[in-house]
Amino acid sequence: MATSSGRSCLQYLLHLAQDNLDFRLPSPFWCLNGLVEEDVRSIMARSVCAKSAFELWGHGRTHSELRTSLLNYPSENMSPFMHKDSTYRINVYTFNKTLQFAERIKRIDAMEYLQFEGTVNLKNPQHIFCLLEDYGTDPNNIPEHPDYIYFGRWIADGQRELIQSHSVKNRHFIGNTSMDAGLSFIMANHARVKENDLVFDPFVGTGSLLVACSHFGAYVCGTDIDYNTIHGKGRSSRKSQKWRGPDENIRANLRQYGTEKMYLDVMVSDASKPVWREAALFDAIITDPPYGIRESTRRTGSNKEITKPTEGIYVESHVPVSQAYHLSDIFTDLLNFSAHHLVMGGRLVYWLPVYRYCDEMVPLHPCLQLISNCEQTLSSHTSRRLITMEKIKNPEDLDTLANVADPRFSPYQGHNAFREKYFSGLNKRCGKEDHRSAVNGD
Repeated sequence: MATSSGRSCLQYLLHLAQDNLDFRLPSPFWCLNGLVEEDVRSIMARSVCAKSAFELWGHGRTHSELRTSLLNYPSENMSPFMHKDSTYRINVYTFNKTLQFAERIKRIDAMEYLQFEGTVNLKNPQHIFCLLEDYGTDPNNIPEHPDYIYFGRWIADGQRELIQSHSVKNRHFIGNTSMDAGLSFIMANHARVKENDLVFDPFVGTGSLLVACSHFGAYVCGTDIDYNTIHGKGRSSRKSQKWRGPDENIRANLRQYGTEKMYLDVMVSDASKPVWREAALFDAIITDPPYGIRESTRRTGSNKEITKPTEGIYVESHVPVSQAYHLSDIFTDLLNFSAHHLVMGGRLVYWLPVYRYCDEMVPLHPCLQLISNCEQTLSSHTSRRLITMEKIKNPEDLDTLANVADPRFSPYQGHNAFREKYFSGLNKRCGKEDHRSAVNGD
């Protein structure tokens, strides 16, 4: 972050959108300290969760408290935006209540104690000021007077328009589990994706996460075991379309949003059998593994004896036999892969399905530090958690770290404990003898 300089006592206010509330406190307004305007603009250039940001000049529980707060605000911080050669406009925003136009004008007129010397310009002002009133979060119990009031100078809007412009409803190539645009951008932000990064998705599907990462200037690639999805073949996921068209593919999605130059490639590959050479390649690994509900969890292999073709003979129509790929194995493999193939400081961001009435255990790895764990409720008994981890050690250093490695992780104990807790919850809910089949659809 940049260091504070110039005007003193600066505080900033974020006006947040009321979606994805499971990921944060429900308050629509957040105050930030210790930043400068450049930092705030950088945040707003990436955020799809924030509507607007303001330099906070005053606040209070009543308009009287707000007046006192504003009159105590340092004049040297106000004067650059209130001189006679400037133009300005004052907006009134209310949360959880609608004010009539006359009431808004009344609010503005009551602030005549602020010595604006410039000219009002409603269409194209140099400076925009906002009065924001918070009436709580209960739409069935709206108070007569606001719970809190803020006043400040508008700095920047967030990137909320990306949710509409990248909506999967209008996307060229989609599937049954294409990730929501807003969540895709949130995942890219959790991974701190930036220009010229190399980002990988091992369960790429129709490439929604690649679309979001490429928007921020990252080079993107991915793999998936589903041949038809990777090549855009088979039945369409749209009601009005029976079969996918010849140009429905991930590259076409990036082309739709003007980021085709950031597309490296995708290929058919089994995530349980990585094809990458042993090297730290990726700045970020972002993925939404299959849960076995709408998309099956499969990997190549079989529990039966299979007659292999004579060595050296290529069978063009050969389709590998697949078997169940249980969730605990998926996440163990994902963490191991990330530990080996992320650069130091690189991040892994993925979704973890959990049963809400048991104490979920997030699978850990001694090379990866847990950064955040955000829950999204799916139903009364299930949810999924957005897990963000950062690489802090190299796997080759683990021999010297045996005494401090997390005891929950090992090739057997760690993921089996995770498997036991997760599936025991599903077993109680579903009442199935083989509780794994409730998720994997076997």
